[in-house]
Amino acid sequence: MADKTSSRASGAAKPGKPPKLLSGGNPQIPKGYGDEPVQAYIAAMPGWKSAVGRRLDELIVRAAPKVSKAVKWNSPLYGMEGQGWFLSIHCFNKYIKVAFFRGASLDPAPPVESRMAETRYFHIHEGEALDEKQFMNWVRQASKLPGEKM
Repeated sequence: MADKTSSRASGAAKPGKPPKLLSGGNPQIPKGYGDEPVQAYIAAMPGWKSAVGRRLDELIVRAAPKVSKAVKWNSPLYGMEGQGWFLSIHCFNKYIKVAFFRGASLDPAPPVESRMAETRYFHIHEGEALDEKQFMNWVRQASKLPGEKM
């Protein structure tokens, strides 16, 4: 993993100009490490998704206080130093996709399967209540497993 204290970002958006939304509604945020680029991504999430993104970030930090953060491939990544990335967030037009890279090993496993056997997804749609207790349980479990080396 990269230096978690660094907030390097290349190609930052011009001041006052909102980030471009890519097809599917995902914000285009420059690659960077640390909390700053993740917060920029969350602020750029369109509509209701920004408030949900803020809450997800708060819950992740509460469940895994030593979490490292980055934005790569226009998605926030969360991981543990020396273990790799365990979770990512990505916006789509109608929902937020939370990917647990070792989700098949979680108990219970997040509900949405992936083409990759180990990865499981959790989708959040507008107006749906988030089961914060279950989400934090998944984060705690995932943070203890080997992550992806991206």
